[in-house]
Amino acid sequence: MFRSFLLLAVLSVLAAPVFAQDSVPAAAAPAAQPLCTDRPTKSNFACTVPEGTVQLETDVGNWTRADSGGTRVDTILYTSPTLKAGLTGSTDIELSIAPHETVRTRTAEGIQTLHGVGDLTIRLKQRLTDPAGQVQIAVLPFVKIPTAKMGIGDGRTEGGVIVPVNISLPKGFMLTFGPEADVLADGDGHGHHAQLVGTANLGKAVTSRFTLIGEFWVARNFDPAATMTQTSADIAATYLLRPTLQVDLGANLGLNQATPAAQVYLGVSTRF
Repeated sequence: MFRSFLLLAVLSVLAAPVFAQDSVPAAAAPAAQPLCTDRPTKSNFACTVPEGTVQLETDVGNWTRADSGGTRVDTILYTSPTLKAGLTGSTDIELSIAPHETVRTRTAEGIQTLHGVGDLTIRLKQRLTDPAGQVQIAVLPFVKIPTAKMGIGDGRTEGGVIVPVNISLPKGFMLTFGPEADVLADGDGHGHHAQLVGTANLGKAVTSRFTLIGEFWVARNFDPAATMTQTSADIAATYLLRPTLQVDLGANLGLNQATPAAQVYLGVSTRF
């Protein structure tokens, strides 16, 4: 079952989409279209990169702390770029990889530190609705290629599909949902299992440049060894320096012991 799912996901990511395409209106040339990103929170958005353009979205710094019993794990991403290319007026392809990260594990026996490249993730986003509509929906299949060494990654190929839903509300509010289904490697390394993820995200455009965002995230992992639920409350802000350059910062706060206690980050996005 997993092999069939993975094959479909790979084909979706690498092949041209078969969905009906809606062209970008002539008045909205790529250079004039507003910057729209999947940063800074865990949510994704239905918007795609304009056809023929390239967009970079990256952490400038990202630190995560996780505690379990007497073990503390700090993960530091020095950058974590996602490079997107617009294939059509409603489709883009996206590549994400952390070129260097540090994982530091502290136990009663001492400290172990690992350095190296992260895993590569390939995604294809297909917008299904009119970008001018009040409700926008996309489908976003992805595949994770295990390029990281063990201890930084799990050495296994994984994948999933996300369905971003954006609803424009009065007075500058935007409500976003992100149902997601993943196929993850079992903790014992001998198979795969399902994970279901959901996000509820509310953004408020305070000014034409400044936006505040609040989010609730939950993931239910059905590993055969033990089913686990993670939840977090996330906050973030973005500021548009110019129409194609945005900076952001945010923090994710774990709400139970299974979730990393804290994550803070600073990022930037731009379109070429």
